[in-house]
Amino acid sequence: MEKKHIEYIRQYLSSTLSMAGEIRESDISMVIDILESARKNRKQVFVCGNGGSAATASHFAVDLGKGASLGREPRFKVICLNDCTPWLTALGNDLSYSKVFVEQLKNFGTAGDVLITISGSGNSPNIIEAVEWANSQGITTLGLTGRPGGKLGEIASHKIFIESSHMGRIEDGHSLILHIVGYYFMENQD
Repeated sequence: MEKKHIEYIRQYLSSTLSMAGEIRESDISMVIDILESARKNRKQVFVCGNGGSAATASHFAVDLGKGASLGREPRFKVICLNDCTPWLTALGNDLSYSKVFVEQLKNFGTAGDVLITISGSGNSPNIIEAVEWANSQGITTLGLTGRPGGKLGEIASHKIFIESSHMGRIEDGHSLILHIVGYYFMENQD
């Protein structure tokens, strides 16, 4: 007799493969173009997210900062805004959790830099505040979100939607996109 969880596994894999098939190549190409320009022009790339998306942001920063930069010039100038726990907790405690990314950006961000935000719902207040400030400063903003995309889907200057409302599949889609981008830079010498 087949185990009950086998059907769940099959359904999850099937739904995830279907979601992956809906990701547009042009969206991924757009991210590559934005990052190629940032690297060429020595602009900073900031990445951030909450929860599982924070882990995705950290992973992507490592892929760009190490994997796509070692032995290459120019290197990526990448910073993950959710990686400094003391700074995050100080800002969250002393100001508000909605300020944890924007206040860091105010220290480093300048026109022409890139901010990549990852939010499954698209409604995380700390992501929204960071994108609003970045937009006002001439920083290129890219939002990765799910459907319907929330406020992030409205305000990011560039956006990618995962065609799902299931958080697991949204996160799977974001990881897939950022792996493709990261490995494009790791496996293609300019």
